[in-house]
Amino acid sequence: MPTVTEDKATATAKPVSERRSVVVRFCGDSGDGMQLAGSQLTQTSAFAGNDIATFPDFPAEIRAPRGSLAGVSGFQVHFAADTVLTPGDAVDALVAMNPAALKENLHWLKPGQTLIVDDDAFDARGLRQAGYAANPLDDGALASWNVLRAPVTTLTKAAVAPTGLGRKQSEQCRNFFTLGLVYWLYGRDLQPTLDFIKRKFKDEVAEAARLALHAGWSYGETTEALERSYIVPRAKLAPGRYRNVTGNEALSLGLIAAARLSAKTLFYCAYPITPASDILHFLSRNRAHGVRTFQAEDEIAAISACIGAAFGGAMAVTGSSGPGLALKAEGLGLAVMLELPLVVIDVQRGGPSTGLPTKVEQTDLLQVMFGRSGEAPMPVLAASGPGDCFNTVIEAWCIATRLMTPVIVLSDAFVANGSEPWRVPEMAELALIPVKHPTAPAGDEPFLPYARDDLLARPWAVPGTPGLEHRIGGLEKTDGTGAISYDPLNHQHMVNVRAQKVANAATLIPPLTVEGPETGDVLVLAWGGTMGACREATIRARAAGLSVAHAHLRHLNPMPANLGAVLGRYGKVLMPELNTGQLAMLIRARFGVDVVQLNKVQGRPFTVDELLQAIQALCAPAETAEVTP
Repeated sequence: MPTVTEDKATATAKPVSERRSVVVRFCGDSGDGMQLAGSQLTQTSAFAGNDIATFPDFPAEIRAPRGSLAGVSGFQVHFAADTVLTPGDAVDALVAMNPAALKENLHWLKPGQTLIVDDDAFDARGLRQAGYAANPLDDGALASWNVLRAPVTTLTKAAVAPTGLGRKQSEQCRNFFTLGLVYWLYGRDLQPTLDFIKRKFKDEVAEAARLALHAGWSYGETTEALERSYIVPRAKLAPGRYRNVTGNEALSLGLIAAARLSAKTLFYCAYPITPASDILHFLSRNRAHGVRTFQAEDEIAAISACIGAAFGGAMAVTGSSGPGLALKAEGLGLAVMLELPLVVIDVQRGGPSTGLPTKVEQTDLLQVMFGRSGEAPMPVLAASGPGDCFNTVIEAWCIATRLMTPVIVLSDAFVANGSEPWRVPEMAELALIPVKHPTAPAGDEPFLPYARDDLLARPWAVPGTPGLEHRIGGLEKTDGTGAISYDPLNHQHMVNVRAQKVANAATLIPPLTVEGPETGDVLVLAWGGTMGACREATIRARAAGLSVAHAHLRHLNPMPANLGAVLGRYGKVLMPELNTGQLAMLIRARFGVDVVQLNKVQGRPFTVDELLQAIQALCAPAETAEVTP
């Protein structure tokens, strides 16, 4: 794990200018190694001490036809000397490995900024597959940008020729050539990537990657098309030990930490599904930390195994995305009826059905709130960013064990795959999670498996404990004894008790905090992965003199106890969501507030500019104010 250090860029003879912030986007075919190039730029910038945010943009197809628009894969990195809240609305340097990548991503590039293309890929076949009638490198269509036409394929093959690799393997090193070129352009140190190459590859493949990286850097230094390079100073990050972490990695680390804090074995069972699969992959590599993983044959088996593990006294967790959560619905209803502590992670993606499996949406909120038979309420939390996933899942386990209830944690594809520098906490900084199991009852007193404490939680009896035998199942229980009951008044009572128990979670969560003025014209109320864009937009709005505040909800059920009071302190409430207004519906129903919706379901996150325009429209005089949903 890196500590924040000075950047050690290789010396260059050309002029060097300073920039406070840079956004770079790599794009090419799904087999061109764009994710690897982007992740290496991310890691190198972390070693340089920059603040970072990333946006991997995966194609839905595992292997679309080469050169097609559907197969374009991208990775965007924002690194800066100042606080970074988003991966950036637009990019300063775009690397396009083929015509399809250029066509799909050119609109992200700021006018006048750097466009790097592999000139060798712009042949008749590549242009035809991308739908170009003429070569955009020749017809003047790119006059608004500083275009570097580099024969990347030719130069890469020449650079790696001493290794004796064949044509296909040689061309697969093109990503390292372009990475080296970007490293030169922005003063990045080659050494972290050279160390990665040494760890990752062997023999002639490692040597080829090394040669291609150096060749790209040297090309940047010698080509007349690039007149200068840039340097981005290190950011003022809080002292500590840092690692670059994705949302899925932070969720996994949070689960491991929560198990340690509660002295429990972590049992994670799941069926693979994009974009949640990386949690299973990560945890399966951590058996040494007391983790047990089970790849189930389907989603129903996964939730069933999770319930069994919870009944057996383990820290039981399952994860999926929206389609998989629908299959888990019946099992979740059983978990509510049994009143067992477990955590369910939903990494949201575009839907319905298979939908946009690699793209982002916030469209599962109503499903996790109500998508079960009967009255089956559950606490729901939402992580706001990659690093926040760690704390969110720990809090979810705290609530689950304190109230004896399943808890759902919402993430999304943007949070799960994005990354940021995360200060690694010491275990001593984290509060223990006390978990108590009843022992044999005293004397002749019968064990009451559904007796209640002050928050209405029942005891967590571990099977095999003498004297604690009790009935379980999906049929309605008699309060206290747990005996099967068809009595209508008892059913009413138990429905009310289970609902009140979940409502009691409001006593365990902190009040909602507001960033900005305590009262004002507009409150931006949001949840989940829109956090960074909302925060930056409101900061810019206040800098422009607008009376705007921002509140971000982690706790969606129950909501913070002070939310109603917060809503009443602002003239208008703007609610941006990557859906058609699911939380807005709940806020209207609960508080009677006529919120203004800003909705987007395009498989992409909000840009800061989109949010800022909506804020400015609400702050404008009434006759000119307009927000388009």
